[in-house]
Amino acid sequence: MSRLPPLRQELTLTAGAPTPEGAPTWMLHDPAANRFFQLGWPAFEMLSRWPLDDAHAIVASVNRETTLTISLDDIEALLRMLRQQNLLVATSASDTERLGAYAEAGRLTQAMWLLKHYLMIRIPLWHPMPFLRRAARYAAFAYRPAFWAIVAACAATGLFLVSRRWDEFLHTFHGYADLQGVVAVGVALACAKVLHEFGHAFTAQRYGCRVPTMGLAFLVMLPVLYTDTTEAWKVPSRASRLRIGAAGMLSELALAAFATLAWNLLPDGPLRAGAFLLATTTWIGTLAINASPFMRFDGYFLLSDWLNTPNLHDRAFALGRWWLREWLFGFGDPQPEPCSPSRRRFLIGFSFATWLYRLVVFFSIALVVYHAFFKVLGMALFCVEFGWFIVRPVLREAAACWRRRAQLRWQRQTRRSVLLGAVLLGFFVLPWHAGVSAPAVFGPQQAQGLYAIEAGYLAASPAPVRDGQTVQAGQVLAVLVSPDLAYKLKAAQADEALLRWEVEQQPFDDRLRQEGVALKRRWDAARETVNGFSAEIDQLTIRAPFAGIVDMGDDDLAAGTWLPRGERLFDVIGPHGVKGEAFVGENDVARVVAGQRASFVASLAEMRAVQCRVLAVDRVNVATLDEPSVASVYGGPIAAEQETKTHQLVPLQAIWRVRFGDCEGSQVLSRQLTGTVTFGAGRESFASRGVRALVAAVQREAGF
Repeated sequence: MSRLPPLRQELTLTAGAPTPEGAPTWMLHDPAANRFFQLGWPAFEMLSRWPLDDAHAIVASVNRETTLTISLDDIEALLRMLRQQNLLVATSASDTERLGAYAEAGRLTQAMWLLKHYLMIRIPLWHPMPFLRRAARYAAFAYRPAFWAIVAACAATGLFLVSRRWDEFLHTFHGYADLQGVVAVGVALACAKVLHEFGHAFTAQRYGCRVPTMGLAFLVMLPVLYTDTTEAWKVPSRASRLRIGAAGMLSELALAAFATLAWNLLPDGPLRAGAFLLATTTWIGTLAINASPFMRFDGYFLLSDWLNTPNLHDRAFALGRWWLREWLFGFGDPQPEPCSPSRRRFLIGFSFATWLYRLVVFFSIALVVYHAFFKVLGMALFCVEFGWFIVRPVLREAAACWRRRAQLRWQRQTRRSVLLGAVLLGFFVLPWHAGVSAPAVFGPQQAQGLYAIEAGYLAASPAPVRDGQTVQAGQVLAVLVSPDLAYKLKAAQADEALLRWEVEQQPFDDRLRQEGVALKRRWDAARETVNGFSAEIDQLTIRAPFAGIVDMGDDDLAAGTWLPRGERLFDVIGPHGVKGEAFVGENDVARVVAGQRASFVASLAEMRAVQCRVLAVDRVNVATLDEPSVASVYGGPIAAEQETKTHQLVPLQAIWRVRFGDCEGSQVLSRQLTGTVTFGAGRESFASRGVRALVAAVQREAGF
């Protein structure tokens, strides 16, 4: 290794920011691949003497002229890195073969390319450097402290005024719930994102960076703008890099500040609506999306620059995997990189927070992808997304640990892992979970509400019954008087009497004889009308449908009280017996059989649990809910929706009705109660329950 291969001539070496420990660094730029490599002091000293073209001479020069002490092994390590990253000139057939193999390994099949890029496809559209140079002087005002003082004042004033009109501000959202509103929000968001990208571009150009492209990217098939600011790593000042990374969000926040103030000052009209859209989309989009450090958005690069830690995710993930392996298996591996204990704890915590955040995001993206396409393609893309981004990393880490199983030793970490694994295995696999809980209604065996069938007032005699009074079947409980119904009956009786007279006189009157049988039919109809009104008046006498106890509720009825039509008067409760109905999901209904124990716990805290027995389980699922109290539209636990035409409550998931009774004690309920019932069903494991639910979901969604 006396002679060294030459470096590529287009490579550039610039000073970088010092490490957190204060050591100097340099940035090696590969313009062909637009990649940057951070070099330490020894690597810089060796590269600066590369023209010596002799490894021994470079080692001697560095050891003689600096305080460093290096060896041929350091030269070999640097040479290996340069060769792996293709930073050397290809001078031999072996180099050409190596480059060909590298290109072949990086070449993807169409299926793999689609797999890697369907979530994120970049399309460069514009080379903005000439425009940025010409327009830089017009954007210079945005870099003056006075401008940001104005922005802060506008933001504070606008938010203060909005706080005084908060209800009006929130109510404005409802005006954009239709298709036209969605389009308007999209246009406002596009304007804000254009300003965002130009904020990055102008700031990068201001600090001497080249912005090669601006373009359009498709993120989960949604178009978003992007700006290539890779050269920001050439800037040695950390403060300058922070300004480049924050320029986009600061541009949007400035726009949001001006738009929020404008919404408070402008009169109603298109301008005020536009200000509202710009204010809301920029505040929400900037703070909720771009500021997140867990994905490679602006927040990530800001945190990376602030910590002065390039490749923050990769380095944090390496520390997180190292800590996890040591905590579980105690391999005794060295720390991936030297750092202080506090910094190590932060990076490990950050790695786990990022993994958890990405788990939620990737699973949400999988659901979005599933619903965005037709069922078969959506399910396939869901499986690809879930398997590639969630299952694959877990399996890869498990495989890496399995390959090192020969290094395992029986020690504190392995004993703890075995114990933890046994606990988890027992919790999820062993069938210890018993019982089925379901929402239920519980009430008297016999109960019937009595209502006013027509508007009227309560008669003085007989006197209305009292709350809690015992009545017999057929007993008169109250009498209503309906003046309107009485008037209609008298009018109908008068019409019937007139028609009866005309029918009797028909044989003696030529005019009446001309009407023929039609007159007799009119008389029959009049008699039916009289009978109908008479029957309705008879129903104004309220009688007990069966023997029981009267429940008046909170209402107190007195003679002369006017009652509208349909008004509840009172309930009659049977003297003994209670019954209940539970609504069990499809995953648990097979475990409930007649004769099992059922324990009902009411939503009333003062009522103790009631022990009953399962009487019957319906053979088919419930099509409509006839108990509104358990439906979600009325605050109940069962997800349901109300049909527009029939107003029936339709459950959104398959549920079965389970009837229970034969309850202990001789208690009598005065009204129906809601609560939860627990059945003494057979034991099962969480794993079998999950597998059954997964199979059912796949069969349901696939339409099998």
